[in-house]
Amino acid sequence: MRYQYFSRPGAKNTSEVLEMILSGVEEKGIKDVIIPSCSGRTALEAAQLLKEKANLVCVTHVTGFSEPNVQEMPPETRQKLEQMGLKVLTCQHAFGGVGRAVRKKLGTYQIDEIIAYTLRTFGQGVKVAIEIALMAADAGLVRTDRDCISAGGTATGIDTALILTPANSADFFDLKVREIICKPAQF
Repeated sequence: MRYQYFSRPGAKNTSEVLEMILSGVEEKGIKDVIIPSCSGRTALEAAQLLKEKANLVCVTHVTGFSEPNVQEMPPETRQKLEQMGLKVLTCQHAFGGVGRAVRKKLGTYQIDEIIAYTLRTFGQGVKVAIEIALMAADAGLVRTDRDCISAGGTATGIDTALILTPANSADFFDLKVREIICKPAQF
């Protein structure tokens, strides 16, 4: 299996990340792949390559992330992904939510956002990959007793992929990052 550090973050790395994820699925026998996707574009690209090879879970932004009562993924895109066999998860972010509400209202950070800022020292994609693995485990869409590949990105697309053992949010410190398949070196 090949490992990569990209010179820059962002969506331009998406196709290469997906190819490396495919290699990880095939070479290591990984059964679950978790992909973040706001609009659905990245999940559709992942589905074209991986839908027959792994249990694919797409994690979206929570409704209201960009503005109240707005879901960024169009309903027809969600329906198409589900018809292709993907599980699409929309729920509260593991590292945001009530803690973010406290910050917005009272101007003080809670532990979930401190964890998020700490993980961002490895890059935004690392934080996203870990966060969506927690969310997928909490929803029962991936198991916590076997490794999976979880991807993350910076703004749009994906630029990071990790092999990790997921955990439920309440057991956050049981999550184990086994391997870094790829991530940006500059971010």
